Amino acid sequence: MTEATGIVGEFLSLKEETDAELLAMQCGDFYEFFDEDAEIVADELDLKVSQKSSHGSSYPMAGVPVDDLTPYLKALVERGYRVAVADQYETDSGHAREIVRVVTPGTLLETTDADAQYLAAVVAGGTTDDYGLAFADVTTGRFLVAEATDADEALTELYRFDPVEVLPGPDARADDDLLKTVRERIDATLTLHETEAFAPKRADHAVGEQFGRETVDRLSVGDPAIAAAGAALDYVEETGAGVLASMTRIQAHHGDDHVTLDATTQRNLELTETMQGDSEGSLFETIDHTETSAGGRLLKEWLQRPRRSLETLRRRQESVAALSTAALARDELQDALGEAYDLARLASKATHGSADARDLLSVRDTLGVLPTLLETIESNPDLADSPLVEIVDRPDREAAADLRGTLEEALAEEPPSTVTQGGLFRRGYDDELDEVIERHEEIKEWLDTLAEREKSRHGLSHVTVDRNKTDGYYIQVGKSAADGVPESYEQIKTLKNSKRFTTEELEEKEREVLRLEERRGDLEYELFEELRAEVADRAELLQDVGRALATVDALASLATHAAENRWVRPDLHRGDRLEIDQGRHPVVEQTTEFVPNDVRMDEDRGFLVVTGPNMSGKSTYMRQVACIVLLAQVGSFVPARDAEIGLVDGIFTRVGALDELAQGRSTFMVEMSELSNILHTATEDSLVILDEVGRGTATYDGISIAWAATEYLHNEVRAKTLFATHYHELTGLAEELPRVANVHVAADEQDGDVTFLRTVRDGPTDRSYGIHVADLAGVPNPVVDRARDVLERLREEKAIEAKGGGSSEPVQTVFDLSSGQFRGEASADGGEREREREREPETTDAAIDPEAKDVLEDLEEIDVNTTPPIELVSKVQDLQRRLEGDGGE
Repeated sequence: MTEATGIVGEFLSLKEETDAELLAMQCGDFYEFFDEDAEIVADELDLKVSQKSSHGSSYPMAGVPVDDLTPYLKALVERGYRVAVADQYETDSGHAREIVRVVTPGTLLETTDADAQYLAAVVAGGTTDDYGLAFADVTTGRFLVAEATDADEALTELYRFDPVEVLPGPDARADDDLLKTVRERIDATLTLHETEAFAPKRADHAVGEQFGRETVDRLSVGDPAIAAAGAALDYVEETGAGVLASMTRIQAHHGDDHVTLDATTQRNLELTETMQGDSEGSLFETIDHTETSAGGRLLKEWLQRPRRSLETLRRRQESVAALSTAALARDELQDALGEAYDLARLASKATHGSADARDLLSVRDTLGVLPTLLETIESNPDLADSPLVEIVDRPDREAAADLRGTLEEALAEEPPSTVTQGGLFRRGYDDELDEVIERHEEIKEWLDTLAEREKSRHGLSHVTVDRNKTDGYYIQVGKSAADGVPESYEQIKTLKNSKRFTTEELEEKEREVLRLEERRGDLEYELFEELRAEVADRAELLQDVGRALATVDALASLATHAAENRWVRPDLHRGDRLEIDQGRHPVVEQTTEFVPNDVRMDEDRGFLVVTGPNMSGKSTYMRQVACIVLLAQVGSFVPARDAEIGLVDGIFTRVGALDELAQGRSTFMVEMSELSNILHTATEDSLVILDEVGRGTATYDGISIAWAATEYLHNEVRAKTLFATHYHELTGLAEELPRVANVHVAADEQDGDVTFLRTVRDGPTDRSYGIHVADLAGVPNPVVDRARDVLERLREEKAIEAKGGGSSEPVQTVFDLSSGQFRGEASADGGEREREREREPETTDAAIDPEAKDVLEDLEEIDVNTTPPIELVSKVQDLQRRLEGDGGE
């Protein structure tokens, strides 16, 4: 194909300059895509493809109007494309174009999504196992750095912030397991940014330049975190987002004051989405009554990062308490917040230079919400004595009022949608602009009355004065009167029923109108750019005000939910006591008639073994406890009649697991990995929720692991623990371990009918009612009836006929629960087995095989109290192999 020239050639030349997959090039009033880009965009966005000829060749072409680029950009970026944008500008020889930005998931400003849009950078420590992370939200200007001690903790931070784009550093790129997990668990685009941006000295310089040397030095984070921050800043600058000015502060995201919530726990507790990936039915969706997108983001952040500071939590509680009782004032606050816009994102648009007049009006209106909130709070005695006053008083209210006044004086109430049309400003804002507008209106008045004057002066009829692009201003006279026009009229066009004329005076007025309109447009644009720059310079102020409004919004949301659902203020303290009276699950209670339950844990009762029938509510009960503790450490009220909660430093859950065979991880491997993380990470100040351990393997292995894990958690970790299990053998630990207690979910059985009471009582359960659950699930009656018969015979150690074995005679056998195997033929009453026992010689030490004796001696030397659970299981398996003759030492 012949090399393209003209517009297509310019497009292809610009495309070579960028590593973006697609290029949108402005051509007048459209952004055009050519060649392969046009076909891709047309296919993705259902656009029409036309053809553009260039130097004898034809190229596919697709385009979108300039004003409509944003939604198309957003759609392409969400589909994983990096899109370069080339804008058109004027030169002495005509038009030219240059790439002004590259839009990626992490640098997309034009979003309608209320959630944060984080760009993340991850840097491995190199010679150490630690990681540094940076999180930048270009839509709000928020910038955070964090540290992680290992890859798992780094993944937890990534899961918490849920970035849309991740930049792995050089060493992180080499960590295949890390990148693989990011791809599997986090819905983010992985982008390989230039290695030099992660260089420690270059990154340190970039961060110091952006945020100030002293600020960076006070962060107290290591080189990997600074390297991640520098790379993120470099990437934002390179893509041309133009929002670095909105990133006014850098904050260290330390975990010291926050509750540890790993990715597994956030998923198991369904904080922001259900197990099926839906937002509806999550804890956040349940308690979210916020009026603003910023308030919703903040409330979600509180849920994902509960606090440990008693002072912070009690201040939030005081605010929630005041708002929950002052219903009318709360409604007034929420009505006012409903008029607020997202100031952080508006500040970012202003610094980027994409904010229009309507955006600045939104800034003006939202700044006006702050004094409204303060007035409402101060006029209500309950609210006036709460921390809410300090929250709304935190921003510089005088500076906010000044900026609001400036915008009020400047902008017209209904400005046009583009900043080049004119009509942006009020009269009195700028003297020169007022003079131009006044003169323009004088001439417009002259033009509007010209037709009547010409009729009167020359006795003409059917006279109109109008304007179009072809003829400019003209005087149109009906044909019947056209012969009577004065000599000063110059004919410019003949129509079917009329003629068009112009005059020297009209042409002069037209030239002046065009000059004034051009001057007005230029002047208004200059003034608007100055005004927008003034708003951009106050980005930090806007962020402060936005944060105050979001905080009031989040607190009012918690108060609304508490008032509507009879939630109570928990008593928080730093002790071991956890006592919840008539607690309820915050989500489940919304959809069903919930049976409340109690929990009591303290220094002497720190480990609860939870037993009960299948489907009776054990999992709900334990998650309910975890959710109540989490909500309490958000500062929220909780679903209970009364609650006393000792602060925890982490919440860890192991609740079921899905097979991940495609990733080479079975259910049991996932289960053991989650258990391992808990045993390594939890402390005596943590809350641990274990819903079954060891069910994914053989019965003896499973009981052994569950038993050893219970001892380790009780003796070594000493975390507050709720452990649901079907291994009734574990209930006996309550008699041996001082802090272990049994509780069970009760069931009532009358004449074979079982009713799950959903009530938790002290003591162990007697059985699991699994067959009853099978019946409820619709398992065919013959199977259920046969299962009941087999269960009864197993309990009584009676013989069972193994039906369908291929023999003409039914085979009777006894299943040995201790060995997990069928024994040989026996009579129905098991008498033959007893006679065999009588004939067996008595075993003595001399009869023990020497290798078996060695195994017993090694077994005696194992200290189950100090051996880690996974290592203990490995040793037991090795001993089993030696006994079975499969090898060993």
